[in-house]
Amino acid sequence: MTTHAAPPRAEAPAAATPEPETGPEGSPHARRFGLPVATCLVMGNIIGGGIFLLPASVAPFGTISLVAFGVLTAGAIALALVFGRLAERHPQTGGPYVYARAAFGDFAGFLAAWSYWITAWVSNAALAVAAVGYLAVLFPAVGEHKLSMCLAALAVQWLPALANLAGTRYVGAVQLVATVLKFAPLLLVAVGGLFFFDPANLGPYRAGDSSAMGAVSAAAAILLFSYLGVESAAVSAGEVRDPARNVGRATILGTVGAAAVYLLGTVSVFGLVAHDTLVNSTAPFTDAVNAMFGGTWGGTVVAVAAVISMLGALNGWTLLSAQTPYAAARDGLFPKVFETKRRGVPVVGVIVTVVLASALTVYNYTAGSKGVFEILVLVTTFTATVPYLLSTAAQIYFLASGRADRVDRGRLVRDAVLACLAFGFSMWLVAGSGYAAVYQGVLFLFAGVLVYAVMSARRQRRATV
Repeated sequence: MTTHAAPPRAEAPAAATPEPETGPEGSPHARRFGLPVATCLVMGNIIGGGIFLLPASVAPFGTISLVAFGVLTAGAIALALVFGRLAERHPQTGGPYVYARAAFGDFAGFLAAWSYWITAWVSNAALAVAAVGYLAVLFPAVGEHKLSMCLAALAVQWLPALANLAGTRYVGAVQLVATVLKFAPLLLVAVGGLFFFDPANLGPYRAGDSSAMGAVSAAAAILLFSYLGVESAAVSAGEVRDPARNVGRATILGTVGAAAVYLLGTVSVFGLVAHDTLVNSTAPFTDAVNAMFGGTWGGTVVAVAAVISMLGALNGWTLLSAQTPYAAARDGLFPKVFETKRRGVPVVGVIVTVVLASALTVYNYTAGSKGVFEILVLVTTFTATVPYLLSTAAQIYFLASGRADRVDRGRLVRDAVLACLAFGFSMWLVAGSGYAAVYQGVLFLFAGVLVYAVMSARRQRRATV
């Protein structure tokens, strides 16, 4: 069998040199993110709208589900630490794409970029559709017809896209405000709820007939995807001030902050809402607020917080969905048009992403094929883990290679342990996706191989001219 020489690894041009300042010189609309905004980007992207249903989702397993939460939190923090270390060596826009390409060459880098891009635009459509349910609580007319629901979902997608097109200055401002506003009611329950905590509401430690290990695994299967987004600061490293220092700090702070809200919020709801009620609840945070203060106004508060949360997540994910194709386009692995930047933002990537997500949203409402849409959403749970696996494998490769410019001898053992833990965590994410999602996700990845073949052929043709 004929073999071909592998492409350069650590010497990949775009991964080896820092990027210039984003946006045109002196533009008032292009501004690099500081540590606070980068941290908000991570927290906002990790915590979308799922937190408002998580306590009810894991309640059937009993309080043992908190053990699964603890294990997942440790894995997410290990992954965050690995991204922080990789960002110190490769502080460029693209995150997992940059790391995979630097370690394993163009093809691995392309797979990371392709899978991450699929994750972003399909997830954006899912977030928008989910947000419509909360909008209908605030504006009942929204939920009366499919047309009004579809238009509302499209508006929820295009508003963050317009904020992105206005420039990185506005992306950061929206992300900061959205994070502050959505965390106010969440912290009210997570912290304030502890003062109303009633141990009698907790219910059994292990509900059902499954073993302790089975209960933890079953709860983990639901919670596994709660931490997707830990890579957010790394993907946007080119827009972060002093990325070698701030990306790692923002990743760790954002992940730990999100974990604290998740854990405290879940514990508080467990202690505020009776177990039998929580198992059947469709709005656990609403029930928790009502238990704290009485009345029925909690539904409105939670609906407002959920909409803000999802808008903030869409704002951040829209930026990330454009950053990875931008980085790949600079290296000739994505169409060159994705390299176009205005006001610090890859505008073509933003537009193409929101158009694809909008088309998927319209299809969901007009075709009435809920199963197809749910399958696509499940696929993203697999495609999101591909860049994680490649990134952690890249860190293991750098450590095992023993190159002085990539390995800190004083941190070798610690970095190796963290990389192995993060790789195991990523594999657990893949396993938790389910057979159908992995099968469909692999087909999506293989579809990208055709795109890579075309782009690689163009690069080769230009190089020989």
